[in-house]
Amino acid sequence: MAKTRIDFMGKKKYFFALSGALVAISIAALLIRGLTFGIDFQGGTTMTLSGAEGVTTEDVRAALEEAGVPDTSNATIQPTDDGGFIVRTAESDTARAQEAFSAVSETLGLPAQDANVTTIGPGWGDNVTEASLVALAVSIVAILIYISLRFEYKMSLTAVLALLHDTTIVLGVYAISGREVTPNTIAAVLTILGYSLYDTIVVFHRIRENATGLTKMSFMEMTNESINQVLMRWVNTGLIQVIPVFALFFFGGETLRDFAFAMAVGLLAAAYSTIGLASPLYAVWKEREPKFQALKRKYAAHAAK
Repeated sequence: MAKTRIDFMGKKKYFFALSGALVAISIAALLIRGLTFGIDFQGGTTMTLSGAEGVTTEDVRAALEEAGVPDTSNATIQPTDDGGFIVRTAESDTARAQEAFSAVSETLGLPAQDANVTTIGPGWGDNVTEASLVALAVSIVAILIYISLRFEYKMSLTAVLALLHDTTIVLGVYAISGREVTPNTIAAVLTILGYSLYDTIVVFHRIRENATGLTKMSFMEMTNESINQVLMRWVNTGLIQVIPVFALFFFGGETLRDFAFAMAVGLLAAAYSTIGLASPLYAVWKEREPKFQALKRKYAAHAAK
């Protein structure tokens, strides 16, 4: 028996409305603002400037323009914790990028340092994009097949819908915040799919167990009972997942922070979608079956007496 008695299914319309609003906002942000792709996808140059205490972002941008770096107005200039800058530009020629680094360092009066420059051609970016899309597609197809074989197709479709919900929200937050989408972001999104699926499978497994020989309550009530039965496990698992991710975000370096940001947003969305979207959607769909329609009418009649 469940130790808690929270009426999740009674609030399913609010959950659906919240999910719809979050997805609508995310899609609007993606259409209006779009995603900011890093140089790994678009090609370009990343240069790391050290020892830049007292130098402002505007100073760096002016130095880039003076060095003849193309499209400096769209260059990304990100301060680092050690008093330097990470600069991302559209320059795709390695030799010119090295010359620009030297010119910028000289203009800003930075201490002598090795030319810390990474240049990526647009062809590499195309390969990364293609590989990311293939990985996402293969993951979704594998999930559909596994859950359909292990449970049933209705569970697999609602689980994948929850995954798409979580992914859309993560990308929407990236569009709103203007953060760059990097390979670390893609890795985080693929990792989130696994965590989200795990949470959903835990609840679905309990629902399937409780649905066996169901005669004393409606399917919707049984789903609510199932969620309450695994609620503390869901909370504890969520905390275990989120705490180290937030630690990485606040105390990790720039690379880890990008990964942790996507993970944090995705884990929160995944924790919500298991209870707020996947489970109630499955229950609504399942309750349309003749067997469970009869139980619904029976217990609705009992409640009316």
